[in-house]
Amino acid sequence: MTDVVLFKELSCDNGKKIGLATLNSERSLNALSGEMIDLLYPKLKEWQTQNDIVAIFLQGEGEKAFCAGGDIVHMYDDMKANKDEYSPGMEEYFTKEYQLDYLIHTFKKPFIVWGNGIVMGGGLGMMVGGSHRVVTEKSRIAMPEISIGLYPDVGGSYFLNRMPDNCGLFLGLTGASINAADAKYCHLADYFVENSRKEPLLAQLTQLDWQESSETNHDIISTLLMTVEQDSIGHLPETKLTEHKALIEQVTSFDNLKDIVDEILSAECEDKWFSRAQKSLKHGSALSAALSYQQLKSGESLSLADCFRMELNLSVKSGKFGEFVEGIRALLIDKDNAPKWHFDSIETVDTKVVDWFFESKWSQEQHPLASLGN
Repeated sequence: MTDVVLFKELSCDNGKKIGLATLNSERSLNALSGEMIDLLYPKLKEWQTQNDIVAIFLQGEGEKAFCAGGDIVHMYDDMKANKDEYSPGMEEYFTKEYQLDYLIHTFKKPFIVWGNGIVMGGGLGMMVGGSHRVVTEKSRIAMPEISIGLYPDVGGSYFLNRMPDNCGLFLGLTGASINAADAKYCHLADYFVENSRKEPLLAQLTQLDWQESSETNHDIISTLLMTVEQDSIGHLPETKLTEHKALIEQVTSFDNLKDIVDEILSAECEDKWFSRAQKSLKHGSALSAALSYQQLKSGESLSLADCFRMELNLSVKSGKFGEFVEGIRALLIDKDNAPKWHFDSIETVDTKVVDWFFESKWSQEQHPLASLGN
């Protein structure tokens, strides 16, 4: 069996090293499995304290995807085995995933993420935490959880709230796919570099004059990436988010979810990108939309660690309630694309059910992520 994550230490000209980690499951579009997390987390912890490692470079194997999301087929099996109960496997997976995401967000050394190809769900959870987030002409980024009866987790409560012009709410509700230019605009990425320049970039990184200070090294990488970006910038795609900025602000300007959803669905726009966003909202889970809306309201004032604690509760309850398992069944198991959602529309979503999702399953002291951020 080939390791699902490959690790390599690249030797630099001045004796320092770069930790290179590669998600190595090309057939699954590098979907983030529990096994991957079990390899990544301890290695990153080790590299964080290893004196000769000056930076991390995280990438996905192959040309199609950095990481297409979590390993939801495995989650499906676990939820089916624990029908109408809390799934121990779900709790374990999401706990470990959010610990990994938090580690990347708070990593004490420069952390470069090469976000080429598909970057969705759990993949975005890793990428968004990097200190230097690079996207390419092939990047296709989304939080499409509304289509599978989940909600935008992996820190979405935090990073969607920090996007300009209500983009976070729009992307969370519609699962709309965005490109490299959009990602830069809404603060999910920092640099645009053509995918063909990755190997030359890695070579350039080994030639830098690395210092003992991580802050200085952070600036050194930023300077290099800004220079490399200038050679690629002519190939940056058109941004859909800025093109539809006024429309997105208009349809998300209301103070209640029903009006927002009605406005998005009734908006007249011939652009295929916007039409696809409308379609995914229309056919997605109304409960997911309600959870996403409440999640962003609740997450506005929370720290990153508290956002992950809130999301772990939501994710574990999603495993019990049944909407998530039905969404995966329809999309990936039976592939009939005809999910039988619990609620037909936003109006019929039971507010008591939404309230239940946000009631913590654990006391503050017993929470699996209680020590996060301490």
